[in-house]
Amino acid sequence: MKSPNSSPGVPTVANSAHDAPQSSTPASCYNQAEIYAKSKVTKAPIQSFGLAIFAGAFIALAFVFYLTVTTGSGDAPWGLVRLVGGIAFSLGLILVVVCGGELFTSSVLSTVAWAQKQVTGTELLKCWCRVYAGNFIGAMLMVGLITAAGMYELDGGNWGLNALKVAQHKLHHSWIQAFSLGILCNMLVCFGVWMTFASRDMLAKSLLLILPVAMFVSSGFEHSIANMFMVPMGMMIQAIASPEFFASLGVTQEQFADLTVANFVFNNLIPVTLGNIVGGGVVVGLGYWWIEQCKTTLAEPHKAHNDKVSASYTQDETPQHSTERKLTKHS
Repeated sequence: MKSPNSSPGVPTVANSAHDAPQSSTPASCYNQAEIYAKSKVTKAPIQSFGLAIFAGAFIALAFVFYLTVTTGSGDAPWGLVRLVGGIAFSLGLILVVVCGGELFTSSVLSTVAWAQKQVTGTELLKCWCRVYAGNFIGAMLMVGLITAAGMYELDGGNWGLNALKVAQHKLHHSWIQAFSLGILCNMLVCFGVWMTFASRDMLAKSLLLILPVAMFVSSGFEHSIANMFMVPMGMMIQAIASPEFFASLGVTQEQFADLTVANFVFNNLIPVTLGNIVGGGVVVGLGYWWIEQCKTTLAEPHKAHNDKVSASYTQDETPQHSTERKLTKHS
């Protein structure tokens, strides 16, 4: 539909980035990333915080799905079990993208807006802290609900045992290992989000997210917000489950005594969070920003050459006019 002020035969111009047609070229994806990055930081704080709570809950629900489909796998091939669990976990990022949510690990892409000087460093850090806190609250709410629902008793307690083992495994990484796994994880998360900039269709976006998420989950990479649910869930089961629960599974409560807040924060949450920032904010966000600047810098000499050629003619004289003038003079 044309605007009232449009003239016949003159095409109307889209008035916002959301009205502009999208293509799958790297340039158009970067342009969408700029809009995405700025919107993360400039969104109303209360709206951002509320959406962050939802995102934390979405990721927690995805981990519940992961635990359910990987419990009782028995002698099934290890890799296939992990793949199925990874595909199940992709539900979390799909919910964030389709239903709307502010997830810390994708919000670190706002480094693009900071590098473009569209937002300040202070605004960037405030956004990250607000979203991180909201994600934590959402994850804790789900820990409470899942515990109250008694889901750890599913499959004769094997669901709870699976959760305990997954949570404990996350605390046994070295600091540098947890940091590196955090980098790898958020590279894939942000590559997945970056691919969604190539489409407006929500089904296409959802499909694009599945394999990057499935890879990072099945490979054991570390996601700080997912861990906010998983490790506290393990700590909760270890604290409230009855002795009979552990005895029926052939394990003891003391085997999981290292599931403590201190171990979680210092051995997992801090290095993984820092790794997520580097993987998403630096490698992906600033990496693509740097490539875009290189493209701009390369184009400048060509622009300077064209300007020099244009300046060699008078203001109202084009190369064609100059040639015609010379031919007239000789004739």
